[in-house]
Amino acid sequence: MAESKKTVTVRQTASPIRRTKDQRATLAGLKLNRVGRVATLEDTPSVRGMIAKVHHMVEVID
Repeated sequence: MAESKKTVTVRQTASPIRRTKDQRATLAGLKLNRVGRVATLEDTPSVRGMIAKVHHMVEVID
């Protein structure tokens, strides 16, 4: 019996220009680097924490 892993899809809505290095690194960790880029990631507490850290630059798509 295969378990389906939950995923979360995020879209970058703002530029990382003039943001702190840790916020830029968080976007890179989320596989985002351009406005409009979309990434589908496994829904884990660590990914949710990364999204919360840059919530003003990303949009969660459900």
